[in-house]
Amino acid sequence: MKVVSDLDLGQFLRPGDHIVIGHACGEPTTLVEALIAQGRAIGGLSAFTATSFSGLFTPATADAFTLSSMGAIGALRWLAAEHKLGVIPCHVGQIGPMIEAGVIGCDVAFVQVSPADAAGNHSCGLVSDYVRAAAARARVVVAEVNEQVPVTCGESLPAAAIDYAVPVSRRPVEVPPARISEADEAIAKFAAGYIEDGSVIQIGIGAVPDAILRLLRDRQDLGVHSGMVADSLVDLVEAGAITNARKRIDRGVSVTGALIGTRRLFGFADRNPAIRMCPTSYTHEGAVLARLDRLVTINSALEVDLTGQVNAEQSGPAYLGGTGGQVDFVRAGARSPGGHAIIALPATAKGGTVSRITARLSGPVTTARSEVDVIVTEFGAAELKGRSLGERAGRLIAIAHPDFREDLAREARLVQRRGF
Repeated sequence: MKVVSDLDLGQFLRPGDHIVIGHACGEPTTLVEALIAQGRAIGGLSAFTATSFSGLFTPATADAFTLSSMGAIGALRWLAAEHKLGVIPCHVGQIGPMIEAGVIGCDVAFVQVSPADAAGNHSCGLVSDYVRAAAARARVVVAEVNEQVPVTCGESLPAAAIDYAVPVSRRPVEVPPARISEADEAIAKFAAGYIEDGSVIQIGIGAVPDAILRLLRDRQDLGVHSGMVADSLVDLVEAGAITNARKRIDRGVSVTGALIGTRRLFGFADRNPAIRMCPTSYTHEGAVLARLDRLVTINSALEVDLTGQVNAEQSGPAYLGGTGGQVDFVRAGARSPGGHAIIALPATAKGGTVSRITARLSGPVTTARSEVDVIVTEFGAAELKGRSLGERAGRLIAIAHPDFREDLAREARLVQRRGF
């Protein structure tokens, strides 16, 4: 491992290289800044990252290289809007295997890690999902060794796996809690009703997830097995609600692949054996999820049609989200003994002018209607599993915004005559 003080990317990047970059709060911002500044001079570079919240990737800065991702998540939405993001439709659990197989090119891996421990191992810190897969595949591994990255339990990189180390001391990317609206609180009340003592929860980040978790402080022995967690995890642990005591596997441990929050979460996770960072081959693997009883998964959507098909990716021409881990977790939650798979979304968009419960999707099907369990809006919960198409339409219309129910009912009758 060579320690680099003068960050000249030309010493390890070749024209035409494919780069895989750590994402979310694990984004190696010093390396990304150097790529933006130097990439055009090297030429022909392309990069892949799953998400970005740093604000470094913009339509202007992305001209230094071509960028692709699994979706328009975080600040990548603005790149997608300017047609400067190549979207690869895939589940987050597929990213590691596709890197390993060379389907997603990885000549060079840019990762962020903590300083080495006494044994010479660097904690993967804030993100562990596809880091080791990228490091194993890359010709060159460049690690931003950040003194301010917590040492988390779980995935790590030995010094021997790193070719170039770039020492820095800077605050990692933070994602503060979102502002919670009245609609978010109403959605949360319906969703929280499905989470009982001893449930194992999978949940994302954002206003609705935070609002749901706020309502769980009176629960006992909740467990966590999730692709990502936010600051709200700390609140529930401190309230005594999360203990992981009843999980059949990983008892006493919250399992995740990404810490997406602020320094409060990062400090809580530092050297904390009650949080384990794992790759997607564990967090999203069906065989692992099948061993979790009372698994309640909560995911979001852009829209749901009257048969239960879920679109979490694209609204018309605008790419706004991604498949993420939704399909893996919906399937697992719906099949878990005592569990549920919840899709939570506001009933309307664009200031109340568009219904998110719709007769026809405006974008792709992310989750098939055959997998869907419960849909929740601020107007109620529609339990769809085991229900006929006609029953589903009626239940979904009942949780749509009242202003759109009559039109939806009319559409449903027309669709039923033609056949769903």
